[in-house]
Amino acid sequence: MWKLCLGAVGIVFGDIGTSPIYAFRETFAGHHPLTPDATHILGVLSLIFWSMMIVVSIKYVSVIMRADNKGEGGSLALLALINRQSGGGKRWTGPIVMLGVFATALFYGDSMITPAMSVLSASEGLTTVDPRFGPWVLPISVGILVGLFAIQARGTAKVGALFGPIMVFYFITLSVLGIIHIASDPTILMALNPWYAVQFFSRDFGSAFLALGSVVLAVTGAEALYADMGHFGRNPIRVSWMFFVLPGLMLNYLGQGAMILSLDPVAAQEAIRNPFFLLADEPFRLPLVILAMMATIIASQAVISGAFSLTQQAIQLGFIPRLRITHTSASAQGQIYIPVINWALMVMVLLLVLTFQSSSNLAAAYGIAVTGAMFIDTCLLVVVLFSLWKWNKLVAGGVLALFFLVDTAYFAANLTKVPDGGWFPLLVGLIVFTLLTTWAKGRKLMIDRLRQSAMPIQVFIQSAANSAARVPGTAVFMTSTPDGVPHALLHNLKHNKVLHERVILLTVKISDEPYISDDRRTDLTDLGQGFHRLVLRYGFMQEADVPAALKQVRECGSAFKMMDTSFFLARQTLLPSANPGMALWREKLFAWMLRNAESAMEFFRLPTNRVVELGSQVEI
Repeated sequence: MWKLCLGAVGIVFGDIGTSPIYAFRETFAGHHPLTPDATHILGVLSLIFWSMMIVVSIKYVSVIMRADNKGEGGSLALLALINRQSGGGKRWTGPIVMLGVFATALFYGDSMITPAMSVLSASEGLTTVDPRFGPWVLPISVGILVGLFAIQARGTAKVGALFGPIMVFYFITLSVLGIIHIASDPTILMALNPWYAVQFFSRDFGSAFLALGSVVLAVTGAEALYADMGHFGRNPIRVSWMFFVLPGLMLNYLGQGAMILSLDPVAAQEAIRNPFFLLADEPFRLPLVILAMMATIIASQAVISGAFSLTQQAIQLGFIPRLRITHTSASAQGQIYIPVINWALMVMVLLLVLTFQSSSNLAAAYGIAVTGAMFIDTCLLVVVLFSLWKWNKLVAGGVLALFFLVDTAYFAANLTKVPDGGWFPLLVGLIVFTLLTTWAKGRKLMIDRLRQSAMPIQVFIQSAANSAARVPGTAVFMTSTPDGVPHALLHNLKHNKVLHERVILLTVKISDEPYISDDRRTDLTDLGQGFHRLVLRYGFMQEADVPAALKQVRECGSAFKMMDTSFFLARQTLLPSANPGMALWREKLFAWMLRNAESAMEFFRLPTNRVVELGSQVEI
């Protein structure tokens, strides 16, 4: 339990843990500045505390984390759970799928902004040590980010062991710095009373509403608690949050408030530009900056790893084309590296840093993707509470009303940031959403078209088995549909005029469950005349290793020997047409994605010297 808690602190809480560096500051010195007086400071601290309680402690930790898909969490895992348990046939399934896919698309926008925002804000702390560091903030940030993305290919298993201890020390430091300043003015603890948040709204509703756009930065990373549940389990994350991370964060925010209140108005106005680093006395400021930099690197690493993991799930669930996935650790299953995603993220993160140039400017772009994803999670929760868990309607209605009120307020406040930079994650989300839905729709249309033109298998066996010459060995024909004759088989017979002694029609199916046990892996049907239909089932968190699965099959003659087995793949060339299916531009986009998808040979780990590819053309 404690080892898992330590691991969770190192990975799950990196994003939300680095929020004190900029969240409190942005509320007062951001795009909608506030006067740092007692009313505003107590009101903002009250909003931060109750946001953490409602959004993180109640919504994610207490409710949503119960909706796990065989232990896995995250928007796609929740979507797969809803789809599986509802049977996928309900009239609301389509819109729910679209919402889940859009939440996934928004995550990519967020995963570009988080590393840029975190590393920039920590590097800016150097100016509190010596203002002459100012011109070096951007080059240092760029250097750290380039280094971070460059080491992904080697894996982070070795340095990952240090993440937990470093983050534990970081949270203890947050607590100690906060306690020192709270001790000088304990009245700051009154901010935990929700009355001060209500008073803030009643006295100055406009400023309080706009402040929500920055207050939400204190809860960015809350969705990571749910997304990373599969790695550490529900209880270690809950225990770490309630008894270690939440107290550390709140003590630090309260300490920042107490420090600002202890200063005269002119000094307070100056200090509010970087209150986090000013919590430490001058001799300890540089070590605090270095510790904050390490924490932001760890937070960025967690986001990058999350992007890899989410992409793998999306590939398996059919929303993204096959991409090259390499394993960076022989022992840890989750340690993966996806080159395309890594370099695309790096380019976008560096563009953000060089375009916005300061964490304050970036704060305008930060938040809208997070609040959008949180709002979508609440929408998915409606289905979970009413359809899956069958909660009492009054209780479920009350809980959802609270969540929708908070999420809507945050999302609306963040919409005011759209002209200043909030457009960026929305644009990224829209582009990724278009790609994901185009691939899913195009793939469905292509499979339907292939199925329509497919010959019934029994008709084929009866005619071909008697007329074609049989040659020794095994032929495995990969096909996406478990019925009809694969195009590769028809082309092989047409051109080579032979059939192998044993013919396997193989389909790999990805389940809505994260993991499928070995005893449920295979489904074999003997079709007669040496033909067999084999379906291999994998969970969306597993990788399909076809040769390894074939070695476990014993029911269709002698054991499979790779040197006696040939794998036949069909490579479709898409011909965009005026057929009603998708808009022509989307058909062309799908054709481009299909051409650039990873080969099935590498994706399914087929032996390279035993694969034959046969081309065919398809109109959709």
